[in-house]
Amino acid sequence: MSKVVYEKSRGLTDVPMFYCPGCTHGIIHKLVAETLVELDVLEKTIAIAPVGCSVLAYEYFNCDCIQASHGRAPAVASGLKRTNPDKIVFTYQGDGDLAAIGTSEIVHSAHRGDNVTVIFVNNAIYGMTGGQMAPTTLTDMKTSTSPFGRGTASSGIPIKVSEMLSQLPSVAYIERVSTHDVAHVRAAKKAIKKAFTYQMEGRGFTMVELLSSCNIGYGVSPVESLSFIKDAMIPYYPLGIYKDVS
Repeated sequence: MSKVVYEKSRGLTDVPMFYCPGCTHGIIHKLVAETLVELDVLEKTIAIAPVGCSVLAYEYFNCDCIQASHGRAPAVASGLKRTNPDKIVFTYQGDGDLAAIGTSEIVHSAHRGDNVTVIFVNNAIYGMTGGQMAPTTLTDMKTSTSPFGRGTASSGIPIKVSEMLSQLPSVAYIERVSTHDVAHVRAAKKAIKKAFTYQMEGRGFTMVELLSSCNIGYGVSPVESLSFIKDAMIPYYPLGIYKDVS
């Protein structure tokens, strides 16, 4: 008699994913979905996806979802949680969304200590719209809008969101993790589970920043894009817990 050793989480729909081959959004979706099922909160969860690659998320998460305007997911999450305090509310945002047009919303949500969870996918580039330079694009990194590399004199240094938000007193938990290999994917799931657990306990604002890849935007192979996370992104965006109230 055969034994099932692994199966797709019921936290995901049966819709085929349309992310680019090599993109790690699918991995992150799986981690979030598995966590919601394991915590037995899938049926009372509301996901919020704004503009960018994350706009596809409502097709894949098997829970209630709302699409927000570009950058406004934290504001929508704040309103949802205040009017539905018994629900589990999370946003799923890329760096071009959260760290650019949505900077105000994420800062004030964290400052208020909104009891929501933010899944922050940082691939250091605008993935959906053509690989433009993002606020998190590394110094000297070439993109479609910085063909000679990001210059700090004109564009400033890449913003470190986890370090910035961790300074706010009302934040409960922030951790930066990575998706570049199996060991780090497993660590990422632990961080995601802790963030949702803290929300269930009413501790306040939680965020997990996941270093992700965009091999199409980088113009490299999927394997090379994972190496880019390890060799280029992690040195500038160190992994670890930046705030934990426990």
